[in-house]
Amino acid sequence: MARVGFIGLGNMGGGMAANLAKKGHDVRAFDISAEALERAKAAGCLPVASAGEAADGAEAVITMLPAGKHVEQVYAESVFGAAPSGAILIDCSTIDVATAKRIAEAAEGEGLTAVDAPVSGGIAAANAGTLTFMVGGSEEAFERARPFLEDMGKAVIHAGANGAGQAAKICNNMILGATMIATCEAFSLAEKLGLAPQAFYDIASVSSGQSWSMTSYCPVPGVGPESPSDHDYQGGFAAALMLKDLRLAMEAAEDVHASTPVGAKAREIYEAFVAAGQGGLDFSGVIESLERD
Repeated sequence: MARVGFIGLGNMGGGMAANLAKKGHDVRAFDISAEALERAKAAGCLPVASAGEAADGAEAVITMLPAGKHVEQVYAESVFGAAPSGAILIDCSTIDVATAKRIAEAAEGEGLTAVDAPVSGGIAAANAGTLTFMVGGSEEAFERARPFLEDMGKAVIHAGANGAGQAAKICNNMILGATMIATCEAFSLAEKLGLAPQAFYDIASVSSGQSWSMTSYCPVPGVGPESPSDHDYQGGFAAALMLKDLRLAMEAAEDVHASTPVGAKAREIYEAFVAAGQGGLDFSGVIESLERD
């Protein structure tokens, strides 16, 4: 087993670090939250006092941070100069493609190898070790990162060169955000037309309208498998995070002159939902704003 430096122990990172410890890795964990460090300690990680201390002597350094500016700062100020040559740097944050590429180039300049490896699956999957990782980097870097990612997930997929993992993540979540809105609209319309939600689900879930948003994450309470809608839209994937990903997708679309009108409308709807104070709710909770109209 290996020494792993893990930086960022929030809702996702805490579970991921715990799973590495369960697999027998020597996990040196850092977060600015004392409470997060205590949870990491209880899960078998060794809390350390700084990001640099986490990176020192690590065979792999994993970051799970809020935004690209945080990742870039931690790499520049703490990881570079502390991580030994030969270490693999694995950023699992969801950040913009340009920053992911820039970080990889900076790492190469320091004699290190970096991959971007954003995740899909949410908090429950992070805790259960069933995440999906979309990895950007060279084939060699991917193979070096793979064993660590496999200890935290069920699927590890090489998307392409540096930045490709982030590209896959934001494109995937653009689909998710848009299809969730369409699913919410359809359930709202069906009910106003006199269809019972369960009846509509039974029909649409085996028809051409079927989607993951419907059959795995239904936004209507009491319909389909258990989801955040059954818990007043608590837990799951916060609407504020969906908005973050949609904004990243729209920024990327503008950079490459891609036409994404549906993605832009989805961003607009989530911006209004978050602005109304609902950013902490699961993103499927957007159905409540439709039902109030």
